[in-house]
Amino acid sequence: METAIGVFPTRERAEEALRSLLEHQVPEESVVYLTRSENDAVSVGKQFGAGAGGAAGGATDGSAGIRATCLQTVPGVGSVFAMGPNVSGSVEDLALFRRVLNEGYSIVIVRTEFPEIATIGCEILDRLGLKTKKSSTSRSMVTTREVNGPMIAYVVGRIALGDGALLLRDTVQDFLRRGNDQIILDLEDVDFIDSAGLGELVRSHMSVRSHGGQLKLVNPSASVQDLLNITKLDRVFDIPADEATALASFKTVRRG
Repeated sequence: METAIGVFPTRERAEEALRSLLEHQVPEESVVYLTRSENDAVSVGKQFGAGAGGAAGGATDGSAGIRATCLQTVPGVGSVFAMGPNVSGSVEDLALFRRVLNEGYSIVIVRTEFPEIATIGCEILDRLGLKTKKSSTSRSMVTTREVNGPMIAYVVGRIALGDGALLLRDTVQDFLRRGNDQIILDLEDVDFIDSAGLGELVRSHMSVRSHGGQLKLVNPSASVQDLLNITKLDRVFDIPADEATALASFKTVRRG
């Protein structure tokens, strides 16, 4: 399953992305739109045929286009709306993105098992969402080491649709299979992340957390830090000052 994430500062930009996704044959069941604004949910619902009733009262029955569902109040967020035929994972999404949503941003998520759909979705979210400006053709690599229990993965090159995101996923899943759920990702040598790379970072965070562990990012390169800042995802991840601080925080948790 590939996950691409786009963060949008305005409803109009998010609407343009949703419209483009549907026009390029990205299936509705692969798309979720998250927002705190009921007005935005109503507007987007009307744009795609759901209507105001769908946004305020739950999924519409049989209407064309993306439907809307009002989720229960999320602690630390309040009332939030998720739009899309398949929003079963949205409660967890909302809990994770609460700080991003509280800043007034909206989020479009594309999840699919099909590479061609992932490619289309990633291109659209990269073009219309908040993103790094510079691309890269560097080769993706990961080296790992264990430091008294916690695992450190040193990521080099791109975290993007294809090898980079897949390499990160395989690395984290291998740690978890071996029972290592205290993980540090060193991003000092990462020079590009696309919407699929953001999706993979978020997915890795959620996967580690579901195993009762912790994932921390350290030494993000300037381009990575810029992207995390402008998308507000720096509010989502634990980003200690350096590797030593990250390791010490794991020890504190174990003693507690």
